[in-house]
Amino acid sequence: MHKVGKIDIEIYKCVTEDIVTNEVIITDEQIRHIKERHPNDYEKFFTYFKEIVEEPDYIVETARPNTALILKEVTIGNEKTKTVLRLITSTDDPEYKNSIITFMRINDKEWKRLLSNKKILYKSE
Repeated sequence: MHKVGKIDIEIYKCVTEDIVTNEVIITDEQIRHIKERHPNDYEKFFTYFKEIVEEPDYIVETARPNTALILKEVTIGNEKTKTVLRLITSTDDPEYKNSIITFMRINDKEWKRLLSNKKILYKSE
């Protein structure tokens, strides 16, 4: 388990009002998943994970409960990224922390598709 950062609970209340911790982690299992499914993305972007969860550009609705789909443009060549963050609520194990489930770089077409086809829950100012 690796600490990533701390979310602003007020921002993420757009997903669920019931968030019990601001701590965000990523597990070794999820790091392996990202490395296998999205080659080189983890190595290139893991230093941005703290900024991504703490300062999202957009949070869009997902089909999964208590799950945030974070869209963020990072400073490396204005790359666009998509991160799935599972938020921990009072119905979850109290030992659990908010956790990055997956991460990937996305192209402009996918970025635009997500913003036009999904419900935007949060947009940064």
